Amino acid sequence: MIPLQRPALQSRLAADLDRATAGIRAAGPSTASGRAAWRKAVRPKAQLRLMLRQMAPGLERCMYCGDNLGTDIDHFEPIAQAPLRTFDWQNHLLACAHCNSNRKRDRFPRDPATGDGLLVDPCREDPADHLLLYLDSGAYDPLTVRGEATIEVFGLNERPELVRGRRMMFAVVKALLLTWQLAGPAEAEEYAAALREIHHADVLRTVLGLRRSRPLALAVLGPDVLAALDELVAAEPGFVA
Repeated sequence: MIPLQRPALQSRLAADLDRATAGIRAAGPSTASGRAAWRKAVRPKAQLRLMLRQMAPGLERCMYCGDNLGTDIDHFEPIAQAPLRTFDWQNHLLACAHCNSNRKRDRFPRDPATGDGLLVDPCREDPADHLLLYLDSGAYDPLTVRGEATIEVFGLNERPELVRGRRMMFAVVKALLLTWQLAGPAEAEEYAAALREIHHADVLRTVLGLRRSRPLALAVLGPDVLAALDELVAAEPGFVA
């Protein structure tokens, strides 16, 4: 997972969502009324999906696993637990079918003491504060209770394709960095674009974050890849951790 920026809604769409929420409130907030209203909201859902696709990592990847194509609008706090948030723009994330329907479903673990949700919201916080990615293994280590809940709910370490994919993507990132360094201007831009749009954007962000500790970066990346990374960041200011 990587942090994401949520854009503001256009006034017309915001008004449509407010009206839909008012309809749920008038019908009596419940799982049934929330889901019924959501099924009928064809145009607002199409507009929301477009906005989520534009803010998703890589090539419209799932905002949770970062691997699969984001196809579903997920209600971060599920309709079953918060029907009045059915049309809350702050409650919408783009998810793949596996993360949304197979893993998360209506699960939303809460702190037993405060009742606060424990899943990491990439639009409200930096996932790196809760999740540590080991590039050599492709596995996550939880840094907090919130990180632990997120790993468990989405199966970030249980799904072999995710762990292997992150490990392999680390090799791809290193190769792209070295190739970018040797390429001419036109090819270099293609390789930089490939880095911006790779699956598992969390791998690239972790690599970029290594620059905060030169000894660690040198040990993990090696001198040649680290030099290429430094050159890329200098030449392309958009690459930040």
